[in-house]
Amino acid sequence: MKLVSYQVKNSLSPNRMGAAFNNKVVDLNQAYYQMLVEQKEEDMAMAVDSLMPADPDQFYALGKLGLSRAEETYHYMKENAISEYAYERDEVVLGTPVPTPSKIICIGTNYKDHVLEMKSEIPKFPVLFAKFNNALIGPEDAIEKAPATDKLDYEVELAVVIGKRASHAKKEDALDYIAGYTIGNDISARDLQKRTPQWLQGKSLDRSTPVGPWIVTTDEIQDPSALTVKSFVNGEKRQESNTEHLIFDVPYLIEFISELITLEPGDVILTGTPHGVGFAMDPPQLLQEGDTVTLEIEGIGTLENKVVRKK
Repeated sequence: MKLVSYQVKNSLSPNRMGAAFNNKVVDLNQAYYQMLVEQKEEDMAMAVDSLMPADPDQFYALGKLGLSRAEETYHYMKENAISEYAYERDEVVLGTPVPTPSKIICIGTNYKDHVLEMKSEIPKFPVLFAKFNNALIGPEDAIEKAPATDKLDYEVELAVVIGKRASHAKKEDALDYIAGYTIGNDISARDLQKRTPQWLQGKSLDRSTPVGPWIVTTDEIQDPSALTVKSFVNGEKRQESNTEHLIFDVPYLIEFISELITLEPGDVILTGTPHGVGFAMDPPQLLQEGDTVTLEIEGIGTLENKVVRKK
């Protein structure tokens, strides 16, 4: 199942929770209501806004219960060919799948080849840093190049979305805490990142980090440890690797992070980028206004965004 945050084009209403299939987007709140009515569950239908919130953040806060209801609704819609609450893909705009996660935890230097190209040391423990919600944009938004940076760079990353509260989780059980996976572009202002020992200022510029286009649930991606990842700039391939080359894999990261920080439903973990970033090329090939960055991850799809100058 592919979960999306969407808005009908030319609508002023906030983004709503949906599921994408067959080039359509189904409104899960409305579809769940319809399903309950047809199943003669009128009392539950009256409570639809709490059982299946239209707001994406409220939906993910329900954790696995919300995911289970979404899956039931999704299959009911497909099996019964219900199209009343389905929009054609070109009728909607997709937003950031989780608009305001409580935490965005990023992992630095997590592919050996990238560590070497950045002339860093292979870490003994995961390198953690944070992004903030102000940085997030959706799959149809533009990456804003701020005047403060002249060295904007791309980084394709597998993004993990938490589906169940995790505190002191064990790596053997770690995948049970995941809602699904998406693509993240950990856009980095290298000049700002490198001017202090702490990377935050180069990693969380306003409207700089695309995520999407959707969250693929764990029934479709059962093993995140063997996914091909690629990036392209203006059609030129820059990065290609596989998540099997992560120094610290997804189960280990969830165990490690949850020992320190309680992970909540909707939290996002960006797992790191492979070699091939523009900063490490000779000469450096950094992002410019008008560039198009395309990311691909096996089993998820494509995330493509254009770079514009921040006004």
